[in-house]
Amino acid sequence: MSSEKQNTSKQTPQSDWKLELDKQWKQVSTKAGDFFNDHKSMFSLTNIAAAVGGTLTVVWLASGVYIVDQGNRGVVSRFGAYSETTLPGPHWHIPAPIESVTNVNVEQQRFIEVGYTDSSRVNKSAVIPQESLMLTSDENIITVRLAVQYQINNARDYLFNVKNNENTLKQLTESVERAVIGRNNMDFVLTEGRSQIVAEIKEQIQEAMDGYKAGISIASVNLQDAQPPEEVQGAFEDAIRAREDKQRLINEAEAYSNEVIPKARGAASRIIQEAEAYEAEKVAKAKGETERFDQLLVEYEKSPAITRKRLYLEAKEKLYSSTNKIMLNDDQSSPMMYMPLPQTMTQHAQPTASHTEPELSSEPHNGDKNGARKSTGNELRPSRSKQ
Repeated sequence: MSSEKQNTSKQTPQSDWKLELDKQWKQVSTKAGDFFNDHKSMFSLTNIAAAVGGTLTVVWLASGVYIVDQGNRGVVSRFGAYSETTLPGPHWHIPAPIESVTNVNVEQQRFIEVGYTDSSRVNKSAVIPQESLMLTSDENIITVRLAVQYQINNARDYLFNVKNNENTLKQLTESVERAVIGRNNMDFVLTEGRSQIVAEIKEQIQEAMDGYKAGISIASVNLQDAQPPEEVQGAFEDAIRAREDKQRLINEAEAYSNEVIPKARGAASRIIQEAEAYEAEKVAKAKGETERFDQLLVEYEKSPAITRKRLYLEAKEKLYSSTNKIMLNDDQSSPMMYMPLPQTMTQHAQPTASHTEPELSSEPHNGDKNGARKSTGNELRPSRSKQ
């Protein structure tokens, strides 16, 4: 049984993948050879070179396609010289080595720092003394830290007119800063002159960069810090406190002055107006008296006796109008009786049996030859008691 099984296994053919692969390769090779023999003219060296060259040319030309992002400008240079500036969007240029494109971001805000680095905000040892120490006009040394914010406004000028623009701007800023600080004294730089100094530095930096045609626009200049060196910091702080106390006292004095002076001016104006009013009153009264005297003179020249009598009665009325007593006179030969005004008023308010009510007489006195009354208005005449 075992021998029979071995014979049957030897007679069964085994599948060999290598033989199958060789068979397929021979078939492909045969078909390729037949195609080459039938189209032998197509596979000449000239045609192959043309196909390869065309493919390389297409790839080379496709490498000239580029895209400029938003906010950027594409500066095209031909053999190193400026050719054109392209706006955002897809573009094509002659591929290298004939032309090249450099993208420049014209909207990015860029910074340079003079006298310090970014780490100096938390570590004072990061301050750069060679850049920060400056001399003022009064021969004092101060430490100044300055930051300049800028952006590119002309991509062509930025790339072709100035080499290493950032380093140039930093050196220029330091030079301008030293010149401006050197023209002012220390107190002015550290107190009220900061804004003026910053504006002057910005103006001079922009003027110099425009002269270089660097294609840079200065957005802002920030004076981060300005103080004396650490060796004299304590004394300087004392001086600052004294200056602040001085300014505070000056402000208080000005406030008091602004409060008192208007009141004094108002009082003076009121007194002047009262004096003017008093003057006008007296002048008008004097004029009125003068006119009255002139009119009285005319009447006096017409009838002197009546006028004298009238003047006498008016003077008497004016004199007695301010007294608190009433004078009664029945007859010129009888004595005058004085009655206090409060007592008379009481008698009028509460009449008694022993006193009768007074009579008001409007008839002129018999003894008056001219028929004139001796007093203006109604006279108060008490009735006589019969004996």
